[in-house]
Amino acid sequence: MHYVTVEGLTKSYGATPLFENISFHIEEGDKIALVALNGTGKSTLLRILCGKEVADAGKVWIHKDVTVVMLEQQADFVLHKSVLENIFNYNHPVLQAIKAYEQLTDEDQEPDLDELTKAIARMDELNAWHFDAKVKQILGRLNIHHLDQPVSSLSGGQQKRVALAKVLIDIGFEHTHTLLIMDEPTNHLDVSMIEWLENYLDQERVTLLLVTHDRYFLDSVCNEIMELDRQQLFIYKGDYENYLEKKASREDMDRSSVEKARNQYRKELEWMRKQPKARTTKSKSRQDAFYDVEKRAKQRLEQQQLELNVKMTRLGGKILELKKVYKSFGSLQILKGFDYTFKRGERIGVVGKNGVGKSTFLNMLMGLEQPDSGKINVGETVVFGNYSQQGLVVKEDMRVIEFVKNIAENFPLADGTKVSAAQFLQLFLFTPEKQYTFISKLSGGEKRRLFLLSLLFRNPNFLILDEPTNDLDLPTLSILEDFLLSYQGCLLIVSHDRYFMDKLVDHLFVFEGNGVIRDFPGNYTQYRDWEKDQEKIKEMPVPVEKPASSEPQPSAAPAAPQKPATKKLSFKEQRELQLLEKDIEALEAEKKQLDEKMGAGSLPYEELDAAARRVGEIMALLDEKGMRWLELSE
Repeated sequence: MHYVTVEGLTKSYGATPLFENISFHIEEGDKIALVALNGTGKSTLLRILCGKEVADAGKVWIHKDVTVVMLEQQADFVLHKSVLENIFNYNHPVLQAIKAYEQLTDEDQEPDLDELTKAIARMDELNAWHFDAKVKQILGRLNIHHLDQPVSSLSGGQQKRVALAKVLIDIGFEHTHTLLIMDEPTNHLDVSMIEWLENYLDQERVTLLLVTHDRYFLDSVCNEIMELDRQQLFIYKGDYENYLEKKASREDMDRSSVEKARNQYRKELEWMRKQPKARTTKSKSRQDAFYDVEKRAKQRLEQQQLELNVKMTRLGGKILELKKVYKSFGSLQILKGFDYTFKRGERIGVVGKNGVGKSTFLNMLMGLEQPDSGKINVGETVVFGNYSQQGLVVKEDMRVIEFVKNIAENFPLADGTKVSAAQFLQLFLFTPEKQYTFISKLSGGEKRRLFLLSLLFRNPNFLILDEPTNDLDLPTLSILEDFLLSYQGCLLIVSHDRYFMDKLVDHLFVFEGNGVIRDFPGNYTQYRDWEKDQEKIKEMPVPVEKPASSEPQPSAAPAAPQKPATKKLSFKEQRELQLLEKDIEALEAEKKQLDEKMGAGSLPYEELDAAARRVGEIMALLDEKGMRWLELSE
């Protein structure tokens, strides 16, 4: 079934168009991700599709049987009303029956039995139990409880989860044909919630258009990517990897096309200048073609890459040391005798469920909060850079370039050269025109990008990033990752973006609750694999011991000499053993493949020589890894 047709859509704010003459279609079952820089019209396009904004030109056709449901970044709640009233605000018999039943069973005191009997009878009459189970699953998975509290009492993250629950309940209850539009649905969700949402959207027969910065989520849920770039729309079928490959090919072709256009422009410009102004014989079609060529020739292709060899404040021998640190808020214990000494160049991810104290832990490291007991010693050379969830704080409205110049006029590089504030802004995708925009006119994502830029401009040597990926677009995330991969200082990251964590961290602090922090040697995906293995081990049946027999037992054989007690492997050693087994298996498979190629007798001399050398390397690696495997397994 055909859901949506968009033809020749144009939208501008001021003189600059966000997008111009774009067209696309959405069919039933499509799951599309919309990708673009912050401030280039992603949210505006979504709002036009759901009728909350009007385009300057073009047509949007939506099938009469299709209902459009949208999750916005800022939810539209009646703040004084309860969570329950905001979620079930449709006057539909099934929803009202569920609302009445949930209201009675969610109260702390015993419900009125007569009212409860009526509510149950109404649920039976409308056959609403199946949908009620789905509602309970959604609310439980998103950790939404106490439905009677007013929405105004919730934090921003809690409100986002309530808005998500409302949208998921809406699409499940009666609409046969629904277009679900989601703007950054994974913000403020912990990883278990994100993984559940992935599975939920994958199983539901839903047509989806979403904006997300979470690349694993995008890959899991979507089968098509639309990109807004330089006011045009480009469509790519397939996953994120395919999008990156096709985009790189397109940009190569664009560069070639622009270079040809510039050569043609020079020739055409010379011809235009040679013509006498009074003559009317000049070809009108050639004049029109000239202006088209001129537009292409002057097109700016910006390289979205950040290559900065940063001159960082030197880190001394002593960086950061925690000794027997305890911290709790009431009954919530955050740290229980935590010991750790940070080393130069460490890259640590901090993970755990929402509300276990990750942000408090970061604040304690920087001296913004004090421990209940224990010591936190910070080295004299440490310069913290704190990218907090609070975001950008500007005392008075000013232009972007003024804000950065107030920090410093230039950014020093390791080779002794400097980058001006304007050049640094351009590296973070702020065009010269954007640099003279007032900060109040920037989009939410652009403000986050400016906050990040201003933090890096101060040259910290210990970066603390608390949810840095929220509201950042994918091009900016790519730039940030490139910068952090070459960053020489210490790095501490709290993030629910699994792709970001996997790319940047070497080990994890896992907040398991009740003050317990596990130091896991590996990235987030490795941790999740280990966690699943542990769950499987717990589910394995425990061997049942045979009951002692009353019959006389044969005399015991002479006791064998006792083996020395085996040393229990540490967690790191267990992990190393698992990785060694995988490495040995992969090396043996590669050796077998090379042996077959060499035995076929069809390889040219150069390839045969290279294969023989590689087999020698593999044999040496197998010896080395095999010895270590034996050492650990014994």
